[in-house]
Amino acid sequence: MTDTVIEVGPWWAVVGALLLAALVFAAVTFDGMLAARAQGGSPAAALRWPAAETARLLRQRRRTTVAADSLLWRIGGGGMLVAALLKITVVPFGEWTLFDFEAGLVWFNAMDVLVWAFVWLVGWGGNSAHALVGGYRFLALAVAYELPLMFALIAPAIAAESLNVGTIVAAQSELWFIVWMPVAFVIYSVGVVAFSVWGPFGSSLGSDIAGGVAAELSGVDRLVFFAGRYGVLVAGAAFAVPLFLGGGSGAFLPEWSWSLLKTVLVLAAFVWIRRKIPLMRPEKFMEVGWMLLIPAGMLQDLLVAMVVVNR
Repeated sequence: MTDTVIEVGPWWAVVGALLLAALVFAAVTFDGMLAARAQGGSPAAALRWPAAETARLLRQRRRTTVAADSLLWRIGGGGMLVAALLKITVVPFGEWTLFDFEAGLVWFNAMDVLVWAFVWLVGWGGNSAHALVGGYRFLALAVAYELPLMFALIAPAIAAESLNVGTIVAAQSELWFIVWMPVAFVIYSVGVVAFSVWGPFGSSLGSDIAGGVAAELSGVDRLVFFAGRYGVLVAGAAFAVPLFLGGGSGAFLPEWSWSLLKTVLVLAAFVWIRRKIPLMRPEKFMEVGWMLLIPAGMLQDLLVAMVVVNR
């Protein structure tokens, strides 16, 4: 594994966007296959479902509500996809990355803060009671998993003594961080799934509030918002690789292929969670976040710091 990360230039952003789109399509397809299997449907129909659903939403007329703030509504709906694209700019695939920021870890976490705003804007902009409840529910829950996520991100930075993603990857040349930071990895995974409004943490889209923030979304707006959710999930899976799984380290294959393979495996696990863990009640998850995940994250950081000091 190389100890340096090479910036490939802004024009490679097109490649990154295409890769994100391909992984989003793969995640949607896998999710559809899991749903078809659970309902006894045909796997072939599940493979056709992403394209069919995309075509349906592109043909569907946009819904309008009284006194909606259309600008903020559109910004929120498209913002999730923009946040996902901005996240992957600092994710190295093997030895290549779009931007090798000195504080790449901070950049990634800052995009999560944007997700807070975008989901809330979707709930606010439609001027709908159910959507607004979903937006405020997401804000309340986000505090409970943003703080644990920050502690999880700090652990690899402490071990590598750097906020640079390439340096964090290089620090795992002998041992992947997931081996001695399993708690941080689990908390990070919970944070990624939660910020994607996904699976057990999807109460902001709950049926008890008629679909929550997506209650009034239709047509292209709905397509872009849900694609953004998958995009945030993909970006989170990709960032787990340099943080905890040694980046592109591996035998025989090129480094970029190992990074892609690990990303696909982590993404598959995230998608699988949706069908295996039931939706959590919002107040229960907040209790878990404040009373369990935050102390666990702090203890993980303390143990990592002790190892680094005595190294």
